[in-house]
Amino acid sequence: MDKRGFLRVMVAATLATVMLSGCSSVKNLFGGRNKDKTGEPAKLVDFTASAKVNKLWSVSVGKGEDRLGIGQQPAVLDGNVYAAAVDGGVSAYTLSSGAQLWHHESKEARLSGGPGAGDGLVVVGGLEGEVVALNAADGQEKWTAKVGNEVLSAPAIGGGMVFVHSNDGRVTAFDAGTGARRWFHSVESPALTVRGTGGITLGPGIVFVGGDNGTLTALNMNDGNVLWSTPVAQADGRTELERMADVDAAPVLEGTTLFASSYKGRTVAIDGPSGQVMWTSDHGGARGAAISNSAVIVTDKGGMVVGLDKNSGGSLWQQSELANRNVSAPAVQGDYAVVGDLDGVLHWLRLNDGAFAARSKMGDAIVGRPVVADGVLVVQSRDGKLAAFALQ
Repeated sequence: MDKRGFLRVMVAATLATVMLSGCSSVKNLFGGRNKDKTGEPAKLVDFTASAKVNKLWSVSVGKGEDRLGIGQQPAVLDGNVYAAAVDGGVSAYTLSSGAQLWHHESKEARLSGGPGAGDGLVVVGGLEGEVVALNAADGQEKWTAKVGNEVLSAPAIGGGMVFVHSNDGRVTAFDAGTGARRWFHSVESPALTVRGTGGITLGPGIVFVGGDNGTLTALNMNDGNVLWSTPVAQADGRTELERMADVDAAPVLEGTTLFASSYKGRTVAIDGPSGQVMWTSDHGGARGAAISNSAVIVTDKGGMVVGLDKNSGGSLWQQSELANRNVSAPAVQGDYAVVGDLDGVLHWLRLNDGAFAARSKMGDAIVGRPVVADGVLVVQSRDGKLAAFALQ
């Protein structure tokens, strides 16, 4: 590994540790926390709950990711929940009860990216570039493949193909039936990046993927050719640290509009067919956005949760009382935005004003995005706990 590559790995690893420990920004990387404790996680404030949350079930999917900074999250499809652990394989559960349907033990691969689910498949990636495709019905292995770097985001499945974004910036398309490689697309990554890889979102005949260089790119699903590439945030600044603009979360597609957010603290709405920017906001972070009927919810690296007007990007409200608590990407459940934090606490915020409505504790830190399906919220903690919650 050359000097540039070594520096990238070391700082990316340091950033992952910083985010997990609750530091508010990269300026505190090497100086420790300030004496005035401005980098300390905010203490949780008491409030009168206006919503009631019921934990439906909780299971362990394996050892968990510990401090790898992967942000593993489950996939939910057709009433089933699929979850992977770095050391623990892949398991399927019923969404309603948490009853285990099957378990696939992965003895050779440490699973990190995924799972992705669709078209009868569950696909996961590994820390050594492994790609493993399982039958969604029974967990039996259908095929395996290999990419050139670790896989930290969930593969996407559609159009008869499986799409994998590896940590070297390459998107690889595999035949969903055989695992044969169909095409690949590469983007050079900056010297320093936040640990993580841009997730993939599929549209009609299009693969949308975020990049470590701050762009969102649309690829032709059939051959991988670039249809357009639009900056979510400009990678500007005097140092490599200041220039980090990673788009690590999968963009959200609603109709023909894409919503994407960058580590640089910028969120954009983009017209999917053309790649034209419709609006921009100076709120956001690398963990992505969630969408309600009228709002876009984002979290920033300092722990602020912000509601943006979906039509204009204007700020509707800001919830600042989770500062430095390393809040997760948001999800929307009913009339509430939901985020997790470094202590494994889930927070339900009212969508109309961002006020706290409910709170529940589970496991270790919640790094991955909570997932909502059929009104049920499913979340995976850093220690491998998987739990489902419903509003009453």
